[in-house]
Amino acid sequence: MVTLHINDKEVQVAEGTTVLEACRAVGLNIPTLCYLKGINEIAACRVCVVELKGENHLITACNTVVYDGMEIYTNTPKVQEARRVNVELLMSQHRTNCPTCGSNGVCQLQKVASSLNINETINYPHFFRKSLMEDFPIQRDDSKCIRCYRCVSVCEKVQTLGIWDMVGTGARTTVGVSEGRTISASDCVACGQCVTHCPVNALRVRDDTKLLSGLRGALNNPKKVVVVQTAPAVRAAWGEAFGLSPEVANEKRMAAALRAIGFDYVFDTNFTADLTIMEEGTEFLNRMQHPEDHKWPMFTSCCPGWVRFLKSQYPDMVSQLSTAKSPQQMFGAVTKSYFAQKIGVDPKDIVCVSVMPCSAKKAETEIPNINDAAEGCKDVDIALTTREMCRMIKAALIDVEALPEEEFDSPLGTGTGAAVIFGTTGGVMEAALRTCYKVLTGENPSADETFKAVRALASDKPWVEATYNVNGIEVKTAVVNSLGNARKLIRAVRSGEAFYHFVEVMACPGGCVGGGGQPIHYNEERAADRGKVLYRYDANNTMRFSHENPEVQALYTEYLGEPCGHMSHKLLHTDHTGWQMPPAKKYDSDVKH
Repeated sequence: MVTLHINDKEVQVAEGTTVLEACRAVGLNIPTLCYLKGINEIAACRVCVVELKGENHLITACNTVVYDGMEIYTNTPKVQEARRVNVELLMSQHRTNCPTCGSNGVCQLQKVASSLNINETINYPHFFRKSLMEDFPIQRDDSKCIRCYRCVSVCEKVQTLGIWDMVGTGARTTVGVSEGRTISASDCVACGQCVTHCPVNALRVRDDTKLLSGLRGALNNPKKVVVVQTAPAVRAAWGEAFGLSPEVANEKRMAAALRAIGFDYVFDTNFTADLTIMEEGTEFLNRMQHPEDHKWPMFTSCCPGWVRFLKSQYPDMVSQLSTAKSPQQMFGAVTKSYFAQKIGVDPKDIVCVSVMPCSAKKAETEIPNINDAAEGCKDVDIALTTREMCRMIKAALIDVEALPEEEFDSPLGTGTGAAVIFGTTGGVMEAALRTCYKVLTGENPSADETFKAVRALASDKPWVEATYNVNGIEVKTAVVNSLGNARKLIRAVRSGEAFYHFVEVMACPGGCVGGGGQPIHYNEERAADRGKVLYRYDANNTMRFSHENPEVQALYTEYLGEPCGHMSHKLLHTDHTGWQMPPAKKYDSDVKH
């Protein structure tokens, strides 16, 4: 332990603790903008300065380690003035259109300025840079950037892609796409982790709400039937935007809010999560019957960020992806075929909208060979993030807490407990194993105990693994989340250090619950808490297994035939080699990563 004095009070902390951590441990708030523990501790913003007795210059708290006898003062006039000047300098080059900014109310620069009683600022327009407004899910506005470099560090250290880098020199130093590329020509996977870690909305996800709202929006076109689906992870987080608990802002109030906005049908992506298990599980069992004919492992294909990663970083392994579409795309395909037939509407008159915790889902809807249901139209027309849905609810002046609970519509609105855990790391694997066990043994396993080993939320390892022996068949599985960890697992597989039959990969830390489209909380990672919400949904569901979903059974009986049959392959599977990703600049270079 180290003994020091903070504001003349004796404090003891562990050796190696930073001044910032020591202050926070005793309840002292030190403002930060660029700090991200373990990832970005570069003191770029200079907002966390404190006074060290015996030194003329101020020190930065975020990357200064404490030592015995240290005497720190956190709020002297000198410190206050330095913080104010530093923040005012940042704001002088930051376009302060706060009322119309997407981060208004959650912007960390806004909060810090308010806490320092800064109530006016002088802008210097000649410093404003052009925005990178390409038609890509991830968009950047240089006029907002405060050069904290959190996006650079997250992309490099967590996702190991290095899409962002420092560009320019001197006063013109800013952040741009590395190696002089455009974002659409880079190997960006559109995961959105740079967006959720940007404190000032310099990075944002493309806003597609205008395609729905307004006089010319789809919701106000009487000739269109507008259908919406909501992903499992959305229900665990959407209430955060309204300051409501998951118990109040549950999936039934979410359904009610979407109807109040004006959607004609409100469905649950859990339906096609169950459908995905039927297809992907059957595909896996088919591969296991002839293991010598396939490369191993088989990878899940639900996460579009992960699919983009594999295609750009390890293109020779693309054939190992499951051919099953994601639940989002399966839903679109079923909506524009089976559902359109049921309600007697031309698929071209249906607008299929998805609400996802993910920014990469916007890119997924644009894949040219993934739209198979109806000629001349996309399966999923518009993909919105959780944040976009919440903004639409607010714009409609809906009092969420006062809404009555309402059910999803039928026949695409029923989901099982296995489906809802799709939204958290390990959930897809567990759901698949539950159904594979039933197919192989004829009995349902214990939904609460049999496959708990693949739950990866609390793991401090790069990935979790588990081996199961079912009816004499040994199945080696692994679950990994975040692309940096996925890269480690792939290297282990390619080098022969590890072998698996089935691997679940999710691009974002914690899985979809930590996705790039979820509500943003500065320096808070809420994936674990959101994942627990989904496991509670699973535990409370009367149906725990995908193969028990009656609406999925009816879909096979009335329309599809059987899992992995002719019609299923046409609508629910895809060729991942049928489209191109920009290749990585350096093919899995150990130097870079």
